[in-house]
Parts: sequence; structure tokens; C-alpha cells
Amino acid sequence: MLSNPSSSLMTTGSIRKNITSFALPVFFGQLFQQLYNIIDSLVLGNFSGRISLAAIGATGAIIFLLVGFFSGMFTGAGVIISRFFGANDTANVKKAIHSTVAFGLLSGIGMTILGVIFTPFILKLLQTPKDVYPQAVLYVRIYFSGIISLVLYNTAAGIFQAVGDSKHPLYYLVTASIVNIGLDILFIAIFHWGIGGAAIATVIAQSCSAILAFKRLFTVSDIYKIELKNIKLDPSITKEIIRIGLPAGLQNSVISIANMVVQANINSFGSMAIAGCGVHSKISQFVFIPINAIVMSLTTFVGQNLGAKEYERAKKGALFGTAISMLQAETFGLIYWFLVPHLIGIFCKGEPQIIAYGTMQGRTVAFFWFLMAFSHSIAATLRGAGKAIIPMFIMFSCWCILRVGYITITIHFIKDIRVVFWAYPLTWFVSSVIFLIYFLKGDWVHNFEKVAKKQLNICTTPVGQKNTFLQR
Repeated sequence: MLSNPSSSLMTTGSIRKNITSFALPVFFGQLFQQLYNIIDSLVLGNFSGRISLAAIGATGAIIFLLVGFFSGMFTGAGVIISRFFGANDTANVKKAIHSTVAFGLLSGIGMTILGVIFTPFILKLLQTPKDVYPQAVLYVRIYFSGIISLVLYNTAAGIFQAVGDSKHPLYYLVTASIVNIGLDILFIAIFHWGIGGAAIATVIAQSCSAILAFKRLFTVSDIYKIELKNIKLDPSITKEIIRIGLPAGLQNSVISIANMVVQANINSFGSMAIAGCGVHSKISQFVFIPINAIVMSLTTFVGQNLGAKEYERAKKGALFGTAISMLQAETFGLIYWFLVPHLIGIFCKGEPQIIAYGTMQGRTVAFFWFLMAFSHSIAATLRGAGKAIIPMFIMFSCWCILRVGYITITIHFIKDIRVVFWAYPLTWFVSSVIFLIYFLKGDWVHNFEKVAKKQLNICTTPVGQKNTFLQR
């Protein structure tokens, strides 16, 4: 096995321990990441008012689109790197890592240019209210200006996780969170820069995490060390990254696009609805963190065990991870149902309408989070088996086409914001049914052997695979 003291093999030992020990650093990393996201809303809501808070809420779907797409794309990179790593293929590990970095650089530069140019068009397409629009444009444009740091951090995190290191990404996210919280207080509460200050603080924090991650990649004495002269695209490896990563990135993107339609309909109910639903969205992300940590661990577990031909162990791990994520989702859903008005009130004291809208959405969806957890768990299992297209197709059909179609038709006849809220439980239910049928009947267990035979120019033997997955 290639030398790496931080690597994690999941093909032996306790299934429960394998999954949870990998998930814990992921959980804490995402917890701190979400913490510095929510600090923006908390400080803005108390120091800049409801318009700034609404502007943050109106841009949430755009931000998730970016994060989701690039996280999905670098899933493909992680699969390729971990496959070569498990095969003791030093030369191709290095090629895959350097191709991944080159791909990340090009993607970040392109997204910066396109984002800054098209921000006004996107926000108008989302029917952002006139009183919110100027601040929303400012926030998103500043965010896009620094998007390359987000892309590069995801690049580095994908490399670390591909070789089994989920701890260093945690360290960098904790550092970024502390920086972001400090700068939020400085820029918003003291300097009174408003939403622009929040955006600048976020960009600086993301840049810190990217710099720290790449500092290690350039200086580490290990197989995954980066050398500047070798950063270039290898055609065959880049093709594989796109083959596996693009479906995952598109899956996250179509969910985001559907959520943009949801956001556009929420926007039509005014700034109070935008602010309330935006705060609910920020808070509910904390619920998804432990679920997503298990899902990411589940993907890695299934990938490694199928690569090692431990088929029954892979199935048991998939069932365990799915059960735990569903149990977590429903437990947190019950707690959230009771606490949601008090939690939202922290962000907008003296704004009963904002609290009412956020509470309404929270109590509509909370009882159904277990369905969302089930869909993500099975999707992660299939992705760990190398079947990235199946979950993309199911989620595109259910979470995009069905969700958008339901809202577009129903809202035409029933002008009630609760129609929009019910789009989530409905589409989670349908996708869960389809995933269950495929999981029970589809031959996902032996996919590695099939892929290996088709990709002899990349890897001639079916070996272990690792994958990462960012929550919805």
C-alpha cells in the first residue's frame, strides 16, 4: 500500500466504527463551515436590518448551485485518485492529482468571469424584489470575485479525502470559520459595511482555507505532493474525472436550479417571506450536517469494499449508513418542529411576519427529512459503486422536473406559499420510492468489474475507490 499515515481503509474491522470514525471529522468540518455561513445572517439581521437579511436569503440558491456543482465535479477526481492509490499506482496518482489541480484552476477562473458578468441577469430571473435587488447583486458579485478560492479548496479537499485524510480539511475549515466570524463582526458591526462586508469576510475566509490546504499539498512528503511544473491536464484522466464527476455535479446543480424556481416563487411573496425562508434554510443546514457526514462516509465505505470484492460487507455498510442517516433526520426533524419559531426569532427580533414565514416552512418539511436522508444515502451508495448517472437521472426527474412542474401548475391555481413548501416532501417521497426499487433490484454491487473492463487504458484491474459527496 502507498505510504500515507492519514489514510483510512474500511475493508476490515467494525462497520459501525469505520463509517462513524470517517464521518466525525467531516461532521465537524461542515459544522464550522455552516457556522461561518450562518454568522453572516445573524450579524446582518441584527446590525443591517431585514433588507440585508432578505438579500442573503435571495442568493442562497445561487451559492448552493456553485458549491454543489464543484463538490460533485471533484467527486470524480476523488474516485480516480483513490482508485490509483488503492492500486499502488504511483505514476497515475501523481497524474490524477496534478490534472485535478489544473482542472480546478481553469474552472475557478472561468466561473469568476461568468459569475461577475451574469449576476444581475440571474437575480432578475429569480424575480428578486426591487428593494432587495441592489444588495443581492453586491453580495453575489463579491462572492463570484473570490469563487476561485472556493473551487481550489474543494480541489484540495477532494485530494485529501481520496487518500483517506478527512482530518486536515477539518483543520482548515475551523480556521476559516474563526476568520469569518471575526471579520463579520469587524466589517458589519464595527465598520458598518453591511452586506458587502459580509461578502468580503466570506471570500477572505474561503481564501484562508484554500491557502492552508495547498500549502500542505505543496510541502507534504508523501505520494500526493504537488509540484508546480507538473500541474497540467492529462487527457485520459481528465476524461475520467468528467465522466464520473459531471453526473454528480449536474445532480447537485439540477437540485439547485429547482431550488431557484422555489426561491423565485418565494420571492413573489415579498421580502418578509424571503427573509423568513432564508433564515429557515440557514438553520436547517445544521440538521443536514450529521446526515451528510454519514453519507460521505458511506460512499467511501461502499467504494472501498466493492473494490476489495467484499460485497456482503458493502451491503451491510449501505444498510447501516442509510438507517443511521434516516434516524438522525427524523430525530432532528421532531426537535426542529418544536423549536423553529424560537430559532428564527434569534435572527429577527421584533419581526413576527418573518418568524411566521420561516416557521411555516420549517414545520411543513421537518417531519419528512427522513425521506431526503434515504434518497441521499442510496444515491451515495450507488455513487460509491461507480454508478454516478443513475442518481443524477433520478434526482433530475424528481427533484427538478417534478418539483418545478408541481409548483408551476399548482401555484397558478392556489396562490398560497404553502404550495411551494410542499414541493419538497412530495419530491422526496417519489425519489425515495424509485431509489428503493433500484437498490433492491439493480446490480450495483458488481459495477467496478464492469467499469474496469471498459477502462483498461486507465486501470487494468478493479481496485478500491473513494468518493466524496456534499450534502444538498
